Amino acid sequence: MRAGRDDPDGRDASGTGDGAAPRPAGRARVLDLRGGAGRAELRFPPGDLLIVSGLPGSGKSTLIRRVVPPLDGRAGLVWCVDSQDSRERLERRLPGRLPYGLYRPFARLAHYAALRRALRSGSSAVIHDCGERGWVRRWLARDARRRGRAVHLLLLDVAPGTALAGQAARGRRVSPRAFGRHRGAMARLVTEATAGRLPWGTASAVVLDRGAVDVLRRVGFEGE
Repeated sequence: MRAGRDDPDGRDASGTGDGAAPRPAGRARVLDLRGGAGRAELRFPPGDLLIVSGLPGSGKSTLIRRVVPPLDGRAGLVWCVDSQDSRERLERRLPGRLPYGLYRPFARLAHYAALRRALRSGSSAVIHDCGERGWVRRWLARDARRRGRAVHLLLLDVAPGTALAGQAARGRRVSPRAFGRHRGAMARLVTEATAGRLPWGTASAVVLDRGAVDVLRRVGFEGE
């Protein structure tokens, strides 16, 4: 799949080209790849931002590491900003038995600092997001609009049981209360997206289920 300026068949995820400002939410394009409609490749204009959202344990980090190449179509670095990376860097410095709750604020600050560096670089970027913090998406959209870039969403619509199994596999469980908040936020985000009502400043969205995630092989940032 190629994200381009104009696709009369409605196949593209994006309605923007290089340097274009994000379209209003009402005009945004949504590509629903659930139910066996998966694709091996997704492409977005270089310099744009892709926010990967899903429940904790849904496989966001694994997907980003598997399908995002290190360089975009301009031979520029593709930034992959994952909150899990910030947490793991802190864990390597701290005593092993220290509860995550005690240093969670510092992990978040490190993640937001990495986000800021990615935005200021002007490079293509893929950003890990659990769907709960709408203010982060608004921050990214405002910055992208100011710099003449576009924001796209990649939504992982994964069953709660699958996400809980993913948490168990990595040995890191989210509390039931926090998981409930994430479930509500992601359900609203997916429902709004499939209805064509995307968050402010978002140019496009792609919705994937577990089958579509398994089919996807590459997410690139390449020019037309």
